[in-house]
Amino acid sequence: MNYIIGAFKPPCDIFVTFSDERSRKQVAVKKDNGKTTMVPAFQSLETIAGEVSIAPVPGKRIEHMGVKIELLGQIELYFDRGNFYDFTSLVRELDVPGEIYERKTYPFEFSTVEMPYESYNGTNVRLRYILKVTIGRNYVGNIVESRDFCVRNYSPLPSINNSIKMEVGIEDCLHIEFEYSKSKYHLKDVIVGKIYFLLVRIKIKNMELEIRRRESTGSGPNTYVETETLAKFELMDGAPVRGESIPVRLFLTPYELTPTYRNINNKFSVKYYLNLVLVDEEDRRYFKQQEINMFRLDETPQPS
Repeated sequence: MNYIIGAFKPPCDIFVTFSDERSRKQVAVKKDNGKTTMVPAFQSLETIAGEVSIAPVPGKRIEHMGVKIELLGQIELYFDRGNFYDFTSLVRELDVPGEIYERKTYPFEFSTVEMPYESYNGTNVRLRYILKVTIGRNYVGNIVESRDFCVRNYSPLPSINNSIKMEVGIEDCLHIEFEYSKSKYHLKDVIVGKIYFLLVRIKIKNMELEIRRRESTGSGPNTYVETETLAKFELMDGAPVRGESIPVRLFLTPYELTPTYRNINNKFSVKYYLNLVLVDEEDRRYFKQQEINMFRLDETPQPS
């Protein structure tokens, strides 16, 4: 049994602070109420340390069965809201059973914590990391307070990054060749390529390039797939002719992208696609989709 905010006012305030909070990078995360808040960002294998401060309401004393802090990595699927799947769970006991009469502060440390997955807040799934403080009590219910933090994991530039080159078309009507300079992109990268028209016998009105994110959650009959168009970039307005080459140059910085996630803890995946769309004068639409791999670039200088 935990306290429900608004129904019972706990007899104390609990504050969780990180030891390097002022100097550490802060990122925005969305809360349950839709508002955003700034939280500190960590990487896997960092040490997470700080203090827990418990301040009883003046004139109150807290009898307890012990105080503990947990570091939890959790996945929540929105069709199963309220059930959290813990993939990381570490515990530190802060106090033995006793009483708290006045403000008391406890240091804590979780050394070189393995946090393999990035924080993610999607359409149907959320992956988050929290520090959860529990004051155990016998009859009146535990007192619980949580503090979110964010995990961002970085990758070096890939040693092999092949280009994407394909020929597509409609027999005797349209034949195009498209090429993108690479298949793996970091979140602030630029997509560079070209579209080459080998055969044009239908009247093309315009052509655009879309960035699509496909989020898959659950498994089997309970799989939910949500596709979202994050960007639309017009490449051409007007009818192309045979032999014409259209350049592609799309900057990724303005868009809210994440790395590609593949089968995270058997719960969800997030993939990205470049979708080439051609529209003819009768408003018929022709698509060609190509998966790309997204990663968060490690910008620390590499040894030469």
